[in-house]
Amino acid sequence: MRGTVDGFTYGLVTPVVAYLMACLGGALGLRCTTRPMLVAQSWRPGWLALGAVAIGSGIWTMHFVAMMGFTVKETPIHYDKALTFASLGVAIVMVGVGIFIVGYRGARGAALFTGGTITGLGVASMHYLGMAGIRLNGTLEYNTLTVAASVVIAMVAATAALWAAGQVRGFAWSVGASLVMGLAVSGMHYTGMAALSVHLHHTGAPVGGASPAEMLWPMLIGPLAFLVLAGVVVMFDPMMVAGRPVVTPVQNKPGVPAHPEVRHQPHHAPPRPVRLSGRRRSRTPQSR
Repeated sequence: MRGTVDGFTYGLVTPVVAYLMACLGGALGLRCTTRPMLVAQSWRPGWLALGAVAIGSGIWTMHFVAMMGFTVKETPIHYDKALTFASLGVAIVMVGVGIFIVGYRGARGAALFTGGTITGLGVASMHYLGMAGIRLNGTLEYNTLTVAASVVIAMVAATAALWAAGQVRGFAWSVGASLVMGLAVSGMHYTGMAALSVHLHHTGAPVGGASPAEMLWPMLIGPLAFLVLAGVVVMFDPMMVAGRPVVTPVQNKPGVPAHPEVRHQPHHAPPRPVRLSGRRRSRTPQSR
């Protein structure tokens, strides 16, 4: 017997909020990724790691906000906590690998393709590992072609987002890249959910795991608090907001714009005039 699956129990509330969360994580993460390109002598590993955690937290939060609207009419839904939080770790690690490739090799050519592919696979892995943590009185079944389409959507959109972020042409490009990243996550999620069907069991065995309400608070307090903290870091970095590249900062500090070096000419005392004199007169009186 197939269950009645509803992915929009609360209408457009959960899809819109989920998309905004994905855009927030993408905006912060991509700005951190381009930070070493904007300011010379930045601590590149730190900024790239912060970007990976921001994007990973954003897409993970997006996934479970969207899952708040997912119900099966005939059975309650619970979640395995270990698999659920493992999906967060997988998202951060795989997205981090893709971001470090682009951050060190540049957003072009083979580096862009490799980084975008790994980042997209990280989004897909997070989604399907999180789905594996669902506990209900039934079995989840997927359409293979639709699942493959969802993975391709994630890889293509993630590659496009990294390319747009790597252009370093100002804040507007980063906003556009974050919208594309949000589209990658949301498009992948709902395409993957379209591939899902539930085959119900006839037994009325109790369902283990945590309820969606129990998972809501850890999901919001942890990753969302981190996203707010990352947002504060980005807001108080002037070059992150201005989006102007700096090649050689004078003060050797991140975020300090470069100024042209002024060379001062040394001041020399004017040379004394040389007197051309004849014989020197003696001051001693001479007898005549």
